[in-house]
Amino acid sequence: MDNGLLRVTISVPGGIVTAIQYSSLDNLLEVLNEEENRGYWDTVWNEPGRISTMDRMEGTAFKVIMKNEKQIELSFTRTWNYSFQGNAIPLNIDKRFIMLHGIHGLYCYAIYEHLEGWPDFNINETRIVFKLRKDKFHYMALSDTRQRMMPMPEDRAKGQPLAYPEAVLLTNPTNPDLKGEVDDKYQYSCNVEDNKVHGWISADPPVGFWMITPSYEFVAGGPLKQDLTSHVGPITLAMFISAHYSGEDTGPMFRNGEPWKKVFGPVFIYLNSLSPGKDLQSLWEDAKYQASIQIASWPYTFPASEDFPSSYQRGIVTGRLLVQDRYISEENSSAAFAYVGVAPPGELGSWQRECKGYQFWTRASADGSFSIRDIRVGDYNLYAWVPGFIGDYKYDFSITITPGNNVSLGDLVYKPPRDGPTLWEIGIPDRSASEFYVPDPNPKYVNKLYVDIPMRLVFRQYGLWERYADFYPHEDLIYTVNSSDYRNDWFFAHVTRKTEKNTYQATTWQILFTLEKMNQTQNGTYTLRLAIASATESELQVRFNNPNVNPPHFSTGLIGKDNAIARHGIHGLYRLFSVAVESEWLVAGGNNTIILTQSRHSTPFNGIMYDYIRLEGASQGS
Repeated sequence: MDNGLLRVTISVPGGIVTAIQYSSLDNLLEVLNEEENRGYWDTVWNEPGRISTMDRMEGTAFKVIMKNEKQIELSFTRTWNYSFQGNAIPLNIDKRFIMLHGIHGLYCYAIYEHLEGWPDFNINETRIVFKLRKDKFHYMALSDTRQRMMPMPEDRAKGQPLAYPEAVLLTNPTNPDLKGEVDDKYQYSCNVEDNKVHGWISADPPVGFWMITPSYEFVAGGPLKQDLTSHVGPITLAMFISAHYSGEDTGPMFRNGEPWKKVFGPVFIYLNSLSPGKDLQSLWEDAKYQASIQIASWPYTFPASEDFPSSYQRGIVTGRLLVQDRYISEENSSAAFAYVGVAPPGELGSWQRECKGYQFWTRASADGSFSIRDIRVGDYNLYAWVPGFIGDYKYDFSITITPGNNVSLGDLVYKPPRDGPTLWEIGIPDRSASEFYVPDPNPKYVNKLYVDIPMRLVFRQYGLWERYADFYPHEDLIYTVNSSDYRNDWFFAHVTRKTEKNTYQATTWQILFTLEKMNQTQNGTYTLRLAIASATESELQVRFNNPNVNPPHFSTGLIGKDNAIARHGIHGLYRLFSVAVESEWLVAGGNNTIILTQSRHSTPFNGIMYDYIRLEGASQGS
């Protein structure tokens, strides 16, 4: 494919990108790699009960879909049949590549289809991978504040392995300025909502290679899902489905011959260049500008597949979301800047795990008004959550989108969980642990990128779970209501403690508070709200004033496979637990202790990140 600005070579019929010629470089992709290991789609999948395997999904047929002066679109397909069973994912695959006249880049999308009656299977991950030339691309940019010179792949090979394979201490890097730093691809993850553009810069010649994702309607897990971007290789990814920060059980599972079809993309691989001597940072600025153009152009009008609808074939949902919490205000308040979206029908909050269909999200305005545009035809539920309030909202009725329709829902009212007045609270209900105390890393394990940038990103440093034992070597955290400050006194993750025998022990935190005497109108039942920002193979046991009561007054049971602690995330899947607290468990008019034990302790990564904790007063009786 050649439009006079770039030339892209793709294997036939496999559909593997083997070369991208641009500017003065005959190939931006890693020429030392085999051709099938340069630019490709892949999927990690398994049949139920069998080990996962990776499928590069190489095509077996090639077709020119469109070729004229304005556009080229190519298709590389593989049609599944039962002779492939067990060796290839049971999907029809159609990989598409589009090149437009006058555009410095390549559009990529794919159509996955599982026909009714085909074998059952699971998808753990699906993505696009580009591996660039390591002799040219050394500078990586993810955002205005997350940019740096990166190590070489051989630096990782020579480095000291840390707690898991992805994390390496650079002991003798090619660039001596990087010596003593940690490299880990998960340090460069971001929320799906923020993943608009990322990539690499070559200084000689000055060329940028960028992955632009103009929409996340096709990405699993909604706007708060975290995933990988670019990392040492140099490698640039477009992630569509993964277990990262959510767990293996959040990938799509197909049973009983369920039919399915989904379009992933298009994403845009954008290339830019400069005259020698110009400021390389302008390549990043130009990439951001180009991302804004692509986002404004969504949905694209040029893909030839009938499975990708244009804007006029889609619909709109509008409305206004209000919050009703009578313990805060007698009047309904606006759900300012709420996350509001439509996703396939499911339970309250199911959008976090949804991965088979499409999701469409927006942020409400200050008055709670929202407009969700360009929604694909289909049946949806409307979901929302409001920063500053716990819980999830779900509209009571399903919404059917037809081509060109505008569904106006008017005023909607969210009643967040509430049984009584707030007696005290810890944290901010924002589905993140970022407001709590996040320590500086051990000086032996620093990534300098996160030293001089805003404190809210310190959590991306390696090994912070080990710092808990530095602050609490023998006794666990004790938090005193009305005296302690959660910003300084509440550790961001409730983790295990390593012992001298290299084992791990459970940890027990305490919340100390006084409780006024009940009046006669109270029925004696209090409520403890526990909003969890992340959990990894954890069990939170809650006891009131008696550390030895067994079974505990409340237990979450075993929860979570987010692995956000190890992967430097500050949140994973959101969970909300409401504990009914009997008055006899508390001391009215005296001192009380809530005892929180994270009881699972087989690894350093068993743990919980709290989002927000609130004790509500006894509900009012008649």
